[in-house]
Amino acid sequence: MLNEGITMADLLVHTIVFEILTRVPAKDVGRSKSVCKQWYALLSTQDFVRIHCSRSLVSSNQRVLLIDDLTCSVHPIIFQSNDYGPSSIVTFPFHHHNNDVSILSHLNGLLCICLNHTYELLLWNPTTTAFKHLSTPDSHGFYINNLDAIGLYVDADDDYKVLNIKRRSGVLGVYVYSREVDSWRSIPFITRQEYLSPHFNWSAGTFCGGTLYFTVCECWVGGTNVVICFDVNSEQFKEISFPPVPSTGMVQGVLVNVKNELHMFASTGMFEMTIDLWTLQGDYWIKVLSCPPIPPISLSLWCDITHYVTNGNWFVMTKLGKLFTIEMDMKPFECFYPVTWFRGFKGAVFVETIVSPSI
Repeated sequence: MLNEGITMADLLVHTIVFEILTRVPAKDVGRSKSVCKQWYALLSTQDFVRIHCSRSLVSSNQRVLLIDDLTCSVHPIIFQSNDYGPSSIVTFPFHHHNNDVSILSHLNGLLCICLNHTYELLLWNPTTTAFKHLSTPDSHGFYINNLDAIGLYVDADDDYKVLNIKRRSGVLGVYVYSREVDSWRSIPFITRQEYLSPHFNWSAGTFCGGTLYFTVCECWVGGTNVVICFDVNSEQFKEISFPPVPSTGMVQGVLVNVKNELHMFASTGMFEMTIDLWTLQGDYWIKVLSCPPIPPISLSLWCDITHYVTNGNWFVMTKLGKLFTIEMDMKPFECFYPVTWFRGFKGAVFVETIVSPSI
């Protein structure tokens, strides 16, 4: 039964408008809010934001955000040429210093960032420019590089949350920030005591299939390497093994969510580096491919995995900025991998959405 005053024609128009506007670009949604009060109310509902976000997670909406000392720019991605399009300059809406912003994690258009001069955590949507400070007077919402780990996720109730794993003087604390209630709380974490050591490097969390995954790697040749899993709904942790890669050299694991399946780029080597791609099935790793022969990359250069593109090319970039392109004989991924360093710039690959950092 329709509500009093609502006709079938009104309902039809509402449905048509909803279906159309959940498919338009995020910036056009912002402009559409000024059309009338009814549209503003409709486009501000959580149902609209959730459905618009789900329909925005496509390659054409991906953007590259680059940060240098003085500017922040956003570039579209040109898939045909595997390059970036013309940039637009973004002004940070929050107070910051030069070379001050580090991007720690991203999900559905939100970036979790740290202001390096204050160690404060923020949630920021660079498309809408909305942001939220996560720091509190009781010392929650702060991040220290090489000691902390951050993961951004959304739970079964569509609540965006931040997991902050802190190591302080041999003590590990785990805290969860909820966007819904705008507060932090502590949760238990039972783990091996040695993971508290600064000799272990924790990655940022990668969200995939209701779980946050962290690589935990010992910082020397032959050291221990594991993956820590956090079920975001039960809030339980468990440990799984690394892929069976040789332990005769330095080992690096880079996690990426490809179409809601967890993959790892496992790099290993001493004087030359080899790279394999693995996928997680249950608690076990299955090798997808080994990289084709490429010019040797010495350990002194090392490299970052940058991203996949839709034609199947795989980019590997050395710390000095030299780029290697690897062509893969496999089905292309409709995905870019979010990295934290591009050609000397800090940055990330993100999707343009209207998801807000606060309720």
